[in-house]
Amino acid sequence: MKKIIKELIVSVLLSLILIFILSVIISTTSVSENLINPITIAITTFALMIGAFRVSREKKEKGIIYGSLLGLLYMLILYIVSSLINFEFSLGINSIIMIILGILGGAVGGIIGVNF
Repeated sequence: MKKIIKELIVSVLLSLILIFILSVIISTTSVSENLINPITIAITTFALMIGAFRVSREKKEKGIIYGSLLGLLYMLILYIVSSLINFEFSLGINSIIMIILGILGGAVGGIIGVNF
């Protein structure tokens, strides 16, 4: 469990760094604002894949379980923080897509990590 929490922190930090870079790019170029949501989803999924890869590479077993758990924990934290900031605890289609892709991204990263 300690390794999962460590990689959860790594995934969050990687997401924050990549989202910061995205925000700099958006503020200094003429990138369409319509791309923000898909790119954010891609960044989150990528960060989860990296974290799940690292967990399952070390554990050498049950990559899909560890990766999915990492994705679920990440999405749970993201949902709670987002809901507290927006003062709204509801699930829209974007939230559901993010949760599913987060869990799937973690699972894929876990599978790749075990087989690497």
